[in-house]
Amino acid sequence: MKKILFIDRDGTIIREPEDEQIDAFEKLQFVPRAISSLAFLRQHTDYRFVMVSNQDGLGTPAFPEDTFWPVQNFILETLRGEGVTFDDILIDPHFPADNAPTRKPQTGLVEKYMNDPEYDIAGSYVIGDRDSDRQFAKNIGCGFLQITPDDPTSWERATAIAYGGERTAEVRRTTKETDISVSLDLDGNGHCNIDTGLGFFDHMLEQIGKHGGIDLDIHVRGDLHVDEHHTIEDTALALGECILKALGDKRGIERYGYCLPMDDCLCSVALDFGGRPWLVWNAEFHREHIGEMPTEMFLHFFKSLSDAAKMNLNIRAEGQNEHHKIEGIFKALARSLKMAVRRDVYHYELPSTKGTL
Repeated sequence: MKKILFIDRDGTIIREPEDEQIDAFEKLQFVPRAISSLAFLRQHTDYRFVMVSNQDGLGTPAFPEDTFWPVQNFILETLRGEGVTFDDILIDPHFPADNAPTRKPQTGLVEKYMNDPEYDIAGSYVIGDRDSDRQFAKNIGCGFLQITPDDPTSWERATAIAYGGERTAEVRRTTKETDISVSLDLDGNGHCNIDTGLGFFDHMLEQIGKHGGIDLDIHVRGDLHVDEHHTIEDTALALGECILKALGDKRGIERYGYCLPMDDCLCSVALDFGGRPWLVWNAEFHREHIGEMPTEMFLHFFKSLSDAAKMNLNIRAEGQNEHHKIEGIFKALARSLKMAVRRDVYHYELPSTKGTL
């Protein structure tokens, strides 16, 4: 079955001006990395390329066609010169107030693909910059890849997902002591929904998601009437297993990550997704608890996380403020994870001389 990339134009391939009309060449600017990313995907994948664009009032006095087509044709010629061609180009000229069934996020323009069993719609993507593009993808029933014109890494992320697949995972761990569900997206935006029953622990886990750019959903029901041990340790095991699962075959990842200051503290977390779990822990805490979290459980958490994710962790922390110290460690872990899981689709191979990780 054939897969499709439904690609928005304005704000995705080219920058969108304030008046939302690219009706003159002086308004034309390509979004950074858009051309090289599309060229890579065109060369290395079998996706069908379909441009889908709303052009408000095209053909009316407000937006004459003779101001649109010269720029549009120049865009297409520029892309063609880099090996990027489109299998179909779909343009809707209606204003929003028209409520036309062909205007995104409505699906009128693409229903011929949605109704054709030759196409794998669930395995296809919309690439766009607006919430309406996200809703368009939802209405079609396919994935969505967000482009932020001022963030050149957004095309890099979109390309990595379209080429190498999504890196999401879910883990459910149930014992007599805990019932834990974890889901994550390594290529997310740091959105977190966390409830472990321990407020400070929730706050620390949120650092992993927020500063690691990982969408993280963790829900825990543990035997807190006994103590906090099982909740913290089992959460680490489930989270580590989920990270390992999301990494898949690890092709193209940076593999290594490494330190940040937080006020009076200097914290470093060096990690390696080499498949050999190991923890080096050089951090001392002199308080018995921070929030509801026993400080003796910090080492337990990172040891369990290291074991389940099959990663080498080397953790060091210096400073006086105990809260800052452990928060700095979690933030440093997050930044190390973000560094280590980053994919380079242009060098899509295992980062190992052994040929396995």
